[in-house]
Amino acid sequence: MLEHGHNHLFIAAALAIALMSGFTGLSLTQGASKMGLAQRKLVVTMSALSLGTGIWSMHFVAMLGMTLPVEFYYDALITLISALVAILLTGIALLLVHFGQRTPLRITMAGICLGIGVLAMHYIGMSGIQSVRPVYSGTGLVEAIAASLVLCVASFWVCYGKRDSRNILIGTFGFGLSVFTVHFIAMAGTQFVALPDAAPSGVWMSNEVMALCVTLASFIICGAFLLVSVTFATTTAPTAISDAQPVVQPATDSAKVVPDASPLPRLEPAAGKLPYEKHGRIHFIPEHEILAVRAEGRYTLLYHPSGRLFCPWSISEVEERVSDANFVKSHRSYLVNPRHVVSFERKKDTGICHFEEGAPLDVAPVSRSSLKAVRARLGV
Repeated sequence: MLEHGHNHLFIAAALAIALMSGFTGLSLTQGASKMGLAQRKLVVTMSALSLGTGIWSMHFVAMLGMTLPVEFYYDALITLISALVAILLTGIALLLVHFGQRTPLRITMAGICLGIGVLAMHYIGMSGIQSVRPVYSGTGLVEAIAASLVLCVASFWVCYGKRDSRNILIGTFGFGLSVFTVHFIAMAGTQFVALPDAAPSGVWMSNEVMALCVTLASFIICGAFLLVSVTFATTTAPTAISDAQPVVQPATDSAKVVPDASPLPRLEPAAGKLPYEKHGRIHFIPEHEILAVRAEGRYTLLYHPSGRLFCPWSISEVEERVSDANFVKSHRSYLVNPRHVVSFERKKDTGICHFEEGAPLDVAPVSRSSLKAVRARLGV
């Protein structure tokens, strides 16, 4: 067995890469649920690239700091596969929490998927080492698997249990420490055996070439981190809506500006109308023009042909005040207007209401408990 160690500067650099990539990837998807389908796909793809590349870069930054008494190389194809596997499994994890109803099971499955991605990337990358052969202990494998799954699930629960800036920051540390900890727990259970007569097969890379690749990847991660961090402090809270956020107007002698965080005055709209806030004013819109209402924290989104509107009422208050002739509850977070539903799709014991193409809302889910009422209102 060969004695091996790690350079402390590279250990610190590996942790920094893991934290920066985690912050970049998890911040990019903040507010993705409010985006259109095409934009959400783009954001999730960019996030997967950031997180997956971060996992890969962190691993090989740490490996560059590993010292062995013999020279060793990396198989270029296996090294590339390890990066692609990390990106792919991270992307699947993000798809689970950003497309479809975000349930506790989906968050847990996403964390497990991320944990598998971290493990797969590590051990595939290790299998690409040439001139020496890694030997794993059973205890080390069990500890690495347990640490990866537990830490990654925990970090996803923090990030996606509640999507606000504070949770994303805490989740960033959780993600970074997960990747970092799993790597060094796995390395603690790994020994190396020299293969003096084995010639590197295929296309191989020396430590110098690997350093060049990792430096380029790290530079991109750092640049993305800086770009995201500039706007992170100004991102809206999860209860605010980007395209309906009230704008504070300059103060004048004739009007005073009410800060965004101030509670809105209780106004009683005329019968058949709902309030929405825009540009520092409260407006009212007829119920029958609204396609659907969706819960957004303590507030709601009104989907109107003109776009999404921010309503200061909770979903329960909207349900209590609107006319039954205009809306039916399709889900705990949705009220739909049957007159705007163009098609209905049955999904076993649930369903989906489809709206006109180009509408600000494509579909609204129908839960099992609401299925009978919705079908009765739609006449199907």
